[in-house]
Amino acid sequence: MGREYKIPKQVIYVCTGDKCKKRGGKDTGKAFRQLCKDFGLKNDVEIIKTDCTDRCKLAPVICIQPQNLWLYEVSEYKVQNLFQQHILNAGKKEDQP
Repeated sequence: MGREYKIPKQVIYVCTGDKCKKRGGKDTGKAFRQLCKDFGLKNDVEIIKTDCTDRCKLAPVICIQPQNLWLYEVSEYKVQNLFQQHILNAGKKEDQP
């Protein structure tokens, strides 16, 4: 049999459509990916680049699942705070009864 596939606990969708890319969407995705690596969450959090989400006026846009949290104007300098708030703290909430 092949390797076991682990389903991530969370998925961050990063829009990389034209407007989002021009406003830093690609760098935002890279920053999230680096934080996942730094915190050892590569198997728990998956970063997926998407095509246009049709929210160009709010670019760059990300979506965090399974919380169904849509965030807009997410620049690279906001990533660390958002990661702490919605990824690291979300894991702590799951551990509590």
